[in-house]
Amino acid sequence: MENGNLRPRKLLPLLFLVSLSLNFSTSSFAQSNEIIFADQGAEWTPSIRSAFYTQDQGSRIMPLKWMQALKRSDGNGFLQDELTEYGYLSNPDTPGIPVGFTVAQHRGNASIGMTCAACHTRQIEVQGQKIRIDGGPGIVDFQSFLSSLDEAAGIVVNDSTAFTQFSESVIGAQATSTQKLELKQELDLWYLRFHTLMEAALPDIPWGPSRLDAVSMIFNRLAGLDIGEPPSYLIPENIAVADAPTRYPFLWNAARQDHTQWLGFSKNGNSLFGLARNLGEVYGVFAEFHPVKSNSIFREHNYLKNNSANFEGLEKVEDAIWLLGPPKWPWPLDQQLVEKGKEVFSRSNDAGGCVGCHGIKRGEIRFGKKSTWKTPIQNVGTDTRECEILKRTVKTGVLEGAKIPIVGDKLKSEDLVFNVLATAVVNTILQHGIFSSASESARASAAATTDEVELNSPYQDVESAFDVELFQTQLTSNVEEGCKYESRVMEGIWAAAPYLHNGSVSSLEELLKPANERASEFMIGTDYDIDSVGMAKEQSRFGYTLVTTGCDDINSGNSRCGHEFGTDLDPEEKRALIEYLKFL
Repeated sequence: MENGNLRPRKLLPLLFLVSLSLNFSTSSFAQSNEIIFADQGAEWTPSIRSAFYTQDQGSRIMPLKWMQALKRSDGNGFLQDELTEYGYLSNPDTPGIPVGFTVAQHRGNASIGMTCAACHTRQIEVQGQKIRIDGGPGIVDFQSFLSSLDEAAGIVVNDSTAFTQFSESVIGAQATSTQKLELKQELDLWYLRFHTLMEAALPDIPWGPSRLDAVSMIFNRLAGLDIGEPPSYLIPENIAVADAPTRYPFLWNAARQDHTQWLGFSKNGNSLFGLARNLGEVYGVFAEFHPVKSNSIFREHNYLKNNSANFEGLEKVEDAIWLLGPPKWPWPLDQQLVEKGKEVFSRSNDAGGCVGCHGIKRGEIRFGKKSTWKTPIQNVGTDTRECEILKRTVKTGVLEGAKIPIVGDKLKSEDLVFNVLATAVVNTILQHGIFSSASESARASAAATTDEVELNSPYQDVESAFDVELFQTQLTSNVEEGCKYESRVMEGIWAAAPYLHNGSVSSLEELLKPANERASEFMIGTDYDIDSVGMAKEQSRFGYTLVTTGCDDINSGNSRCGHEFGTDLDPEEKRALIEYLKFL
């Protein structure tokens, strides 16, 4: 549909999956402590939700028994209360394991990992009522989780008494000295890699709940932990401080965008591009990935030999995301105000409207019958720190000399980290396509000899998954010229606070103020204000206050500057626009 003419909806939707009769007042919400699931469309069924919460994608943090045996500095078990201290959510289908954490077999043992649901499931609270929003930006404190895990493992590594207790939990009190030594060596190596990453990557100013410098951490994991020489595979100098935090994006409609990632460098809109996007994500959250040089004449490196990515699981998650609808606003709406707000939204940008950047417009058809929604990539004067990440160069380690997809060059001994990521992701998918499309005998032959298996033509399209032209534009820009970010369709935007790509504005009400009038600091947590549509001023969890900078420090990573569209509207127009944004 064009120009923001969204599909019609009832203004008072019954979204609650309970048998009680509710009158949609917040006072009636407060009478119940049950979790209410937002209405996200008929296709988003409880069974699909459950699969989304638990689908393994290939992440391998550590053996499950290790995490179950680890203790925090206060002596409590690390997994106690299902990691709710960090904002992760309980999952009744997996007692003891939170939403988005998965258990899968790895090297003969159960391993715990993460799936995208860990960071993309939101729960907000309004007057005591908990409302679950699937695919919403998680209000989780990933940095605190990482720091606590590093500390817990460090206690065991550096304290013999703690290690004895740990080993008895993992392999039993009757374990031999040889078994204990092997466990200690495995743990020491794990800790060396993990602690090296934590020490070099985590910033002094924490990301805080709801934010993460995901692109830097993906680059750090890949370049710092995956492409060095065994047994550690480390290249410590490739790890940089991850100080460009962004808020977690929402997932509904994500598969329909013609670009994704805040900087828009990943093309989108078909299953293959989705696989590239999700593979990069799983490399960033603890997948095992160590490419090795190959003797085959048709592949210089083997990207599959040491690779825990679960391709079937990645595809299942992407299929589920196509079914995930935006959450419907669960409280009463003023219909007349909604209509007036629709008129404001539909105005041109110069007149304070939104449709030019955020309306639903047809994008590209990339293959099959699915077309994308156009998501413009443009500079609206917001924080520029994210663009600095793309300019990083790293040592390429074992990937030196590997062909860079798309551009055709080979990786130099030091190259752009973006090129390293593109090489790793695209070549992994290409090799997966070769062997998954071949017969069993052909696969065995190709693995053992130099025979090449013909590649299915759809897989060849993955070479265009990264928008090189856009990337080059971002690469050559400087802070003074600004930084370009994608503009999302606004369906369900009410559930995505804080706002701007870096989460530096607390509510829609604040976003409609000039940058110099926006709150310079605010608390982040699960308590929601449905009038201002965003973070409540007082929070009952985390105790974290985000301190932002103004337009005089636009490269801080925390600047609230920019996106001043709609700031000149009169108060009644602003109120109407916010009411319409609730409705979308």
